[in-house]
Amino acid sequence: MNKAIIIGVLIILVIAIGLAIHISNSKEIRVRVTTTTSLYATGLLDYLADEFRKEHPNTFFDFIPVGSGEALRRAENGDACMVFVHAPSLEKQYIEKNVITSRKIFAYNYFIIAGPIDDPAGIRDSNSVVDAFRKIYEAGEEGMAKFVSRGDNSGTHVKELSIWSLTNLDPHGRPWYLETGSGMSNTLLVANEEKAYVLSDIGTYLKLKKEGKLPDLEMLYSNDTELINIYSIYVVSSCTGAERQAAQEFAEFIINKGQELIANYGVKEYGQRLFNPAKNNIEWLEEVWEELSEK
Repeated sequence: MNKAIIIGVLIILVIAIGLAIHISNSKEIRVRVTTTTSLYATGLLDYLADEFRKEHPNTFFDFIPVGSGEALRRAENGDACMVFVHAPSLEKQYIEKNVITSRKIFAYNYFIIAGPIDDPAGIRDSNSVVDAFRKIYEAGEEGMAKFVSRGDNSGTHVKELSIWSLTNLDPHGRPWYLETGSGMSNTLLVANEEKAYVLSDIGTYLKLKKEGKLPDLEMLYSNDTELINIYSIYVVSSCTGAERQAAQEFAEFIINKGQELIANYGVKEYGQRLFNPAKNNIEWLEEVWEELSEK
């Protein structure tokens, strides 16, 4: 074969291989992610995804913000590759069914009880969250207070129900107990309109408060033991291929480089962190998660 022809063929092969690699590297990967509404509404997930895409420009995330229960249900139906949730007792059920795997605790904050500025139930001086809920129940029965629940099987709703169970009181069906069946932002807005008490994650509350959307609500009760709120990432067992690899890479990014991003998120805008990074407290958080998963 003529030398020039051989060289020409080799050049064509090199170009073809290079083109194939370029096409492979530039192929868009889309990862479906179901997530608790608080992570989405505060903007944290979009922020982390944008930072991740600086290193992985061809990976995109389709976030589906729903309550933790719905996020896990969709994962079971194969409608997601990643799950971000904060409901240990629900998470454990889906771990045992092998729906989700590779749990990574990546952040935590606290639930709070927000309520009307005049605090008709007097929960500011409560000795515990159970005491606060009992006061709200009593004030509700006396026609002095209302309580707004998400009522959506979210992590926040599950936490609320666990507190009610500890009071040995059942508010369901009472005229002062309202259920929105919606996310945290909308539930807070309803509570503000109704001048009612509400259990919320602190991040969503601070964001809406800063935006001036909650003029009639104040943070009235919280503590760092009973009301801890732990956020975990999972990869869905049925997810495979490039989508699974991208999900795993995003999870690794969040528990490594993402920890500093989480630590600084919200400080400038809201005067404090919306979420605490888990990195330096993993052992403690794992122990607390195990305790909460049994409740």
